[in-house]
Amino acid sequence: MPVIPGEDGALAVAIAHVILTEGLWYKEFVGDFNEGVNLFKKGVTVPEEAFTEKYTSGLVKWWNLELKDRTPEWAAEHAGVPAEQIIRVARGFAKAAPRAISWLSPGTSMQVRGAYSTMAAHALNGLVGSVDNVGGTLRGSSVPTGKIPGYEAYLDDISKKGTKAKKIDQRGTKEFPALKDGKSGGGVLTNPVADAMLDKNPYEIKMAIADWCNLPFSCTGAQRWEKALEQLPFLAHITTNPSEMTQYADIVLPAPMHVFEKWSFNKSKANKYGFASIQQQVIEPLWDVVNDETGVSWLIAESLAKKGFPNLLDYFRNEFKDPETGKAPSNHEEFTMIALKMLTHTLWDPNAEKKGDKLNGWQDFMDKGVWNSVEPPYFKNWESFGSKTTKFEFYSETLKAALEDHAEKHNTTVDDVMQATQYLARGEQAFVPHYEEPLRHGDAAEYPFIFFEHRSRLNREGRSANTLWYQEFKDVDPGDEPWDDVAKINPADGASLGIKTGDAIRITSPQGSITCTAKLWEGVRPGTVGKCYGQGHWAYGKIASLEYGKTPRGGNNNEILPSDFERLSGSTARHGGVTRIKIEKV
Repeated sequence: MPVIPGEDGALAVAIAHVILTEGLWYKEFVGDFNEGVNLFKKGVTVPEEAFTEKYTSGLVKWWNLELKDRTPEWAAEHAGVPAEQIIRVARGFAKAAPRAISWLSPGTSMQVRGAYSTMAAHALNGLVGSVDNVGGTLRGSSVPTGKIPGYEAYLDDISKKGTKAKKIDQRGTKEFPALKDGKSGGGVLTNPVADAMLDKNPYEIKMAIADWCNLPFSCTGAQRWEKALEQLPFLAHITTNPSEMTQYADIVLPAPMHVFEKWSFNKSKANKYGFASIQQQVIEPLWDVVNDETGVSWLIAESLAKKGFPNLLDYFRNEFKDPETGKAPSNHEEFTMIALKMLTHTLWDPNAEKKGDKLNGWQDFMDKGVWNSVEPPYFKNWESFGSKTTKFEFYSETLKAALEDHAEKHNTTVDDVMQATQYLARGEQAFVPHYEEPLRHGDAAEYPFIFFEHRSRLNREGRSANTLWYQEFKDVDPGDEPWDDVAKINPADGASLGIKTGDAIRITSPQGSITCTAKLWEGVRPGTVGKCYGQGHWAYGKIASLEYGKTPRGGNNNEILPSDFERLSGSTARHGGVTRIKIEKV
């Protein structure tokens, strides 16, 4: 459904309203009214004791706090989707239960007020009983990999003091709860680091090592990163491509291409199974390439030891032993292999207890290339979802406890935390999935269009823009053109602006301006402008940029997207129409 960017929550709660008022919820999972009569009526408060839940918790609270007034007609005004369509989709979704999925995406969650929209979208899975069910949503199976050895015995007074310092990424501050597993400050933030560096809060960074990242290009509010790196006294950059970040580096170290040159392993999940696959070198590294995750650390440890600081090298030599031979590493190549074997030891050791493939040693793991878990049964989480109530929570006691703990940590209230994190909810509404008006940067009078971005099918973790095939086949992305960077404008809006396909345009937001090519395309709503992320490199190579180190190929979306966040998780808010823009021909 073509939802107005940022209005996903309105659509989700309206679908929930229809499912409940029409009695379409999956009763085998959710439960039912004690008397068998549906009391969910538009605008009517329902007694909580009238409903008995099975594997869920807080359904009636959710209805009373949020859903009873969220009609399709109300949602149509916000989401831009006709009420009739919302009703039709809601009925079809519920009719397909339990084999129906409300799919979560960054587009829903990575908004300034995206946490509750995401909760609402996922709550629909609970209403139709598709959670941990055949044809529904599944949790990943765990992969029993090893851990690095403890290093506490090797810490000197300086390192003990340093490890107790606050993280510079602002995690756990009142403004950034960064909740993970219900704990304040448990998440990892990246984009706020630029502001922290500029503000020297909570301290000044004197040197940094950046590995496989290109923050002046990939982060919203990209200009902040350029300023932060300009003032950084020393930067070492480990990278596969000479990127924008490389231009600020004092030392540049080539990273191994993970597809061809690197020893490592990856954990993932698919089709119910958890698995670990091993990355093996298929060629010898072409240049002076050292494994960035292990080899660089070893070389630093050797250099520190030469200067009279042997603790790190002693730790590597004493605590890392080949599980097969007991041999300690003597160089960075051996350290890489021993660390890899230790971290995957439980997978390939036939004597290690685990539930999954039975491998006959390290060589067998290398030959097969993968370890798979057993196939987990459906419904295994129905008896305990790991929440405070053990149930699938529509009223989240788990989130409530996390927010109350965060508020107590800062000697304040949950309502104050909501205000600090840019949310509008107050009171108990903060504990249920609910609609939040989208936060947009820019006044509509000056910036009349809502900007949204989508990702290229060819981005490959952002490391493909310097390839010929990326540019040649760019039209596999909806509305895009080969060897160009286009902003997609509805033809009606193009006509009102006097802009036609192929015109050079400047897009300006409160954050900044970029130039690209106009493309009139009916695939975007009137009043919105869409642009694929991936072009706009002024470095990264002679193909990615028009003139390496100087002239970009198109425009980088992150130069017009402001630096803002979904603060409960700490994720960057790049979706949901976070900024308004204006357009002019150049």
